[in-house]
Amino acid sequence: METRPLGDTGHESSVLTFGAIALDPLDQPDADELVEEVLDRGVNHVDVAPTYGTAEPKLAPVLGDRREEVFLGCKTQERTYNGAWGELHRSLDRLGVDSVELYQFHAVTRYDELETILGEGDDPGALAAFEDAKRAGLIEHVGLTSHGDPSLIRTAMKRIDALETVMFPTNYTLAAKEGPEHDYAAVLDLAEELGLGALGIKAFAKAPWPDDLDPEERPYETWYEPYDDSEDLETCLRFALSRGLTSITNAGDPRLVPSILDAAEAFEPMDGDEQAALVERARDADTPVPRP
Repeated sequence: METRPLGDTGHESSVLTFGAIALDPLDQPDADELVEEVLDRGVNHVDVAPTYGTAEPKLAPVLGDRREEVFLGCKTQERTYNGAWGELHRSLDRLGVDSVELYQFHAVTRYDELETILGEGDDPGALAAFEDAKRAGLIEHVGLTSHGDPSLIRTAMKRIDALETVMFPTNYTLAAKEGPEHDYAAVLDLAEELGLGALGIKAFAKAPWPDDLDPEERPYETWYEPYDDSEDLETCLRFALSRGLTSITNAGDPRLVPSILDAAEAFEPMDGDEQAALVERARDADTPVPRP
């Protein structure tokens, strides 16, 4: 599988990052089998979070056996020093590891969250916890993820000097939308300017789930309706990876992962004309991002 430089981190990430949220609905033997397959097929970057249900402990067994093959990214939605410090240690315990390569401020969508991360009042903020964890050898690199306002993401990128990666939505339906609330292309431009690794999420998002569909009746374990045809999945992957991202994560349902792996192994760049045609086709389509 193709790899690309993850910004200035010195790591070459596979163009597909394994989003380990896909492990949550599986029992342990099936989870082990999926992780083994993902690694066997060339994925070297894995992304997990404590908010992904049982994903951390289900990742742990194979991770313990094949730790040297994995660039491990984890995240926290804690914004204070003590909250982030404590959650990092809980994740390390659940994952069965001594450290992670990438620790990320997860799902930052509000300016007040950013201020808390940076430190205010008597709390030095989550950023200070990340910096202390880096000095202690618990993390190597610092990142940020968001599916919110692109202007907020750019502000955070400028204000958090320690940032080395940024994760944000990219898909052709989103690219067809005008207005600053959809301008994730500007996030990518700034990432390139700052030398940050650019990680894509929601590449396989088709539309929001219908409002009248009971969550229990959704056919996939995703918060958006995903594309599920193999050709559509390949198109989504080719589009996102042809925009200049380092790597993209798979859709969160384990049943979609094999087809996405096939698409990643066969990846060929999409030319500008084909990208433009997809964007034009999606002009009137609804998009599930940004999400507050």
